Amino acid sequence: MLATSLKQVVTRALKSTSNTITATRTMTAGTTAVRADTTAILADLRKLMAEHNVDVYVVPSEDAHQSEYIAPVDARRAFVSGFTGSAGCAVVTATSASLSTDGRYFLQAEQELDSNWELLKQGLPEVPTWQEWALRQAEGGKNIGVDATLLTASQAEALATKLKSRKGGELIGMDVNLIDLVWKDQPQRPKEALTVLDLEFAGKPFEEKLVDIRKEIEKQKGSGLIVSMLDEIAWLFNLRGDDIPFNPVFFSYAFITPTEAILYVDEDKLTEKVREHLGSVVTVKPYQAIFEDIKSFGELTATDEKKVLVTSSASWAMTKSIDKAKFTTLKAAPVESAKAVKNETEVEGMKYCHIRDGAAQIKYFAWLEQVLNSNAQYDEVQVADKLEACRAEQKYFKGLSFPTISSAGSNGAIIHYQPEKSTCALVKKDLVYLCDSGGQYLDGTTDSTRTLHYGTPTEAERKSYTLVLKGNIAVARAVFPKGSSGFILDILARQYLWREGLDYRHGTGHGVGSFLNVHEGPIGIGTRMQYNEVPLEVGMFISNEPGYYEDGQYGIRIENVVLVVEKKTPNNFGDKKYYGFDTVTMVPMCRNLIDAEMLDEDEKNWLNNYHAEVYEKTSGYFKGDEYTLAWLKRETCPL
Repeated sequence: MLATSLKQVVTRALKSTSNTITATRTMTAGTTAVRADTTAILADLRKLMAEHNVDVYVVPSEDAHQSEYIAPVDARRAFVSGFTGSAGCAVVTATSASLSTDGRYFLQAEQELDSNWELLKQGLPEVPTWQEWALRQAEGGKNIGVDATLLTASQAEALATKLKSRKGGELIGMDVNLIDLVWKDQPQRPKEALTVLDLEFAGKPFEEKLVDIRKEIEKQKGSGLIVSMLDEIAWLFNLRGDDIPFNPVFFSYAFITPTEAILYVDEDKLTEKVREHLGSVVTVKPYQAIFEDIKSFGELTATDEKKVLVTSSASWAMTKSIDKAKFTTLKAAPVESAKAVKNETEVEGMKYCHIRDGAAQIKYFAWLEQVLNSNAQYDEVQVADKLEACRAEQKYFKGLSFPTISSAGSNGAIIHYQPEKSTCALVKKDLVYLCDSGGQYLDGTTDSTRTLHYGTPTEAERKSYTLVLKGNIAVARAVFPKGSSGFILDILARQYLWREGLDYRHGTGHGVGSFLNVHEGPIGIGTRMQYNEVPLEVGMFISNEPGYYEDGQYGIRIENVVLVVEKKTPNNFGDKKYYGFDTVTMVPMCRNLIDAEMLDEDEKNWLNNYHAEVYEKTSGYFKGDEYTLAWLKRETCPL
């Protein structure tokens, strides 16, 4: 089983430091949330800032590997601010503090931040980014400090350039993290042993992957490649770990040259099986040794023609140790790009695990209907635990792929809501229930969202649901020429909401790993410009998840994982190949929320065909379970 929820760990840490922080409760959007008093923590931090000649201190969410999800030991931004969402950046000065986050977390941040903090709602008009806010505070020659391992080189360069133009002081890349000095009961770094992902699941020996990456290094005229993203390293060496909750990765770096592969990882994590697996092909060195070795990479390997290759995710601490004339920053990461296109074994594993995962969800949703009809009382945490138990019955299950978003009524409007036992709501028949969940299996990773109503939904709820469903179907049915990106597909999901003057504040899709991170680069469907830089390719898995959120009332999201496949078309303009999607998530839509009159014939046909496939592939899992099978038949019958 993978580690427990990061939010739970951080919340416990905030509550436990009674001499430093006081937890209070606030009522927002119909639910209770823990709001932390960060006064004492900020006072301690400001003393250290003065001692280190830092006027403005930046606390990013990410760890040294730019991970989206992090280990409890790296949850510094959550500790200092009290905000436990996965995205955001905190900035602290001698007299003020700000927390910048995106639209997924506006409501959550409003609940969790205390009066010491100014919330910067990222993306709204006239709201500064955290960089702009920090630069304003630094005007007049003030210094900005940051742990140099937590910013990328490009982020640091851009900030330093703007700081100079604004007549600020110096951007200080610090080798000590001030939050670590303040956080008295900071969790220890994980020490869990690594495991080998057998070839029946990986599909390709790591030695062959190294050959492919070395070809890319040669193509890019490199003398070697530094790999710092944890999922890239796990994939490259066919290894998995347990260092970050819900993500089967481990803290490590790698350096690949035409003749050598070095893995930087704590050696006490290596079992005999792992050592045998790596053999003589891979040299193992201590995790932190890369920062000493990196100083010599350029001197030992780089030439006038060939340079050390680093990716855009490499930390400032790494690149500033190499002579700028001896390294090149790549726009596209070779390992990330290779990992995103699943091999045949990975594709089949992902399809199979989504069927089993769908069966688990079907059993759960049928059970939930049964208990609600019996007037039994269950809260959001209890039903989420039941869903996990249903998944645990499935073959190859290793844990959840992220904390389950189990949200009833107004809590569903909090896009990345995570229920806590002490504050969560009851699930009721007369409330919209949104469940976004996923599992980790040896043969793949799942992520799906279903929104249900077990009573009598309002006309507005049915209309909102059907508008979102139409957007989901539009993406699922899309056909597009080879070379297209997720950026251009985003409008398909939003078009029906836009016609009503509605929208949602999150992307429409993200890449999905294979027994790896549930959010995987470099692809996505959304308005971020980087999604326009990478085309979708056959073998990639991506989510399709439009939504709509009525603050204080309900939230709706419908999410399927889809596979990019080649499509046959009547014509072939420009002699191009055409691609589309196969939906691999196998869970019915909510019949109770569908307004069939809003669907055209093509949409109805797609939905009927999808439901027929769901029934065909999952019904065999319910032999002897008459209630679940009857529920599945009802939910998948043709419109």
